[in-house]
Amino acid sequence: MSPPLPPVTVIGIGADGWNGLGPAGREASRTAEVIIGGHRQLALLPPECPAARVPWPSPLRPAVPGLLAAHAGRRVAVLASGDPMFFGIGRTLAEELGADRLRVLPHPSSVSHACARLGWPVEDTEVISLVGRPIAALARCLHARRRLLVLSAGAATPAEVAALLRDRGFGPSRMRVLEQLGGERERHLEGTADHWPHAPGDALNVIAVDCAPAAGTLRLSAVPGLPDQAYEHDGQLTKRHVRAATLAALAPAPGELLWDVGGGSGSIAVEWMRTHPACAAVSVERDPARAERIGRNAAALGVPGLRVVTGAAPGALDGLPTPDAVFIGGGLTAPGLLEACWAALPGGGRLVANTVTLESEALLADWYRRHGGELVRLAVAHAAPVGGFTGWRQAMPVTQWSATKPAEQPQAEQPQAEQPQAEQPQAEHAESAEGATSS
Repeated sequence: MSPPLPPVTVIGIGADGWNGLGPAGREASRTAEVIIGGHRQLALLPPECPAARVPWPSPLRPAVPGLLAAHAGRRVAVLASGDPMFFGIGRTLAEELGADRLRVLPHPSSVSHACARLGWPVEDTEVISLVGRPIAALARCLHARRRLLVLSAGAATPAEVAALLRDRGFGPSRMRVLEQLGGERERHLEGTADHWPHAPGDALNVIAVDCAPAAGTLRLSAVPGLPDQAYEHDGQLTKRHVRAATLAALAPAPGELLWDVGGGSGSIAVEWMRTHPACAAVSVERDPARAERIGRNAAALGVPGLRVVTGAAPGALDGLPTPDAVFIGGGLTAPGLLEACWAALPGGGRLVANTVTLESEALLADWYRRHGGELVRLAVAHAAPVGGFTGWRQAMPVTQWSATKPAEQPQAEQPQAEQPQAEQPQAEHAESAEGATSS
């Protein structure tokens, strides 16, 4: 039996370099045969560390398995900024090697340093990393009086953050850029997003934001049911109250994946992803113009990771990852659509379908008879002028079927009645017909 491979030691190092390392980090650096890290981190080591110094290639993630394999059996140390397990290389190495092959020596993170300088409680501060991530993700976190720490991707990030804040109506927000935290060249810059006066500085920086909306900025809630004005749309939009009820039936949980079939403006998928950063969604939309619009709405509302598939279901569903929940908002009577969505769900998965047409309502009633769940009708009326008075203007009622798939599903019973004539597939969520009656 071959001897066990030595563990890979992951050493957290800060801007204070060698002087900031504890005894264990220094000893691991001195005794390593190979030290892997970024160019900046490797340059912080003194000559007394004789190991071969190997810089990370770019892109980093695909190179990790080969680089580790090339040095298997040797004493390998990896340098990481701050705490390696906080938005750091430690996660990648744990996924690749397993926790039992790692020895992690953390250093205070940039977040700990920043909160110490600012007097902010760490537990009350929201942290957003823009390292290798689209800046649009920051928009999901913008709420009045919220404190944010943004992990910067480089010297240009502060100006990019200021521009996004202005664009989203948060120009009055106070911004502070903290460079080289913990090092001899530590520097702080301050301004507002509306009037950010500073040229790009050091690439190693963290951005502190005290969120403050400008007067008249549309308020976006942290729960489903955003104002309809928050979306760019062509009239095909799941309206606010029905949208909130639909998300409640879908019941998103952290880490879950949604299929939004017949995406239209993307509102269901967007608000599913806004419930938690770990939620993911795929929006399937047959119309290319609407598919592009979904992408714009996702970016504007802080969930740029929403995947948009352009094509007609059920064919466009082939090859998609297994969903935890499916929402069908259009094209219910397209042949095989309900069957394909139900079959794709694992045991415990949820399916929610909305419609305003009698033909699709009959189909949902049949599926309710066969599979149970809940069949409800949602009716919304809005106060509107009636001459010199005010009355109720009724929107088209929405029929909603929701069901949870059993862990062991018997073979589906074939419907006895002939299926109704197919509707236009995926014109948008069916309840968007409300738009024609509520204006």
